[in-house]
Amino acid sequence: MSIPSHAAARCCRQLLRPSTPAVRLSSATYRIPSRRWQSTESEAPAAPANPKITQIVDQISQLNLMETADLVASLKSRLNIPDLPVGGVAMAAGGAAPAAAPVEEEEEVPAKQEKTLFNVKVETVDAASKAKVIKEVKTMLGLSLVDSKKFVESVPKVLKESVPKEDAEKILETLQKVGAKAVIE
Repeated sequence: MSIPSHAAARCCRQLLRPSTPAVRLSSATYRIPSRRWQSTESEAPAAPANPKITQIVDQISQLNLMETADLVASLKSRLNIPDLPVGGVAMAAGGAAPAAAPVEEEEEVPAKQEKTLFNVKVETVDAASKAKVIKEVKTMLGLSLVDSKKFVESVPKVLKESVPKEDAEKILETLQKVGAKAVIE
């Protein structure tokens, strides 16, 4: 069955106009399915919602992208929700987020763990040994001579962060030998 061109044009016009619910082609009338993207209300009547929830949903829908990201971060920290990887890895792990830790566990004081990583901070540099310290900082950090000089002139400053205890002690000893006062934090 072929459709005359004017009937096809009328049909297309009706499809593009969301206000007209039906299309008449020759002798038959066809209903245009309503599209979700064209409406703001759901097709099925919603159950009466809690007015408090409705108010929260209205407020969230008015947030911009940055405010929404802040809201998500706040909720994750408040509810102790860990960041889950996106994609198939989360589904393979069971498909559900782990439950938040009970309040009773938070009240217990965990055993104090020994600190394994330390920061080395240069406190002061002797004026007489400034050149030696600059050279040592240059070799430790792999900086240029100019950057090393700027670093030494801006002490007190952290030289290395998250260093194992043995390495931190070696760095501290080396700095003290060339004339700098440093501490391990």
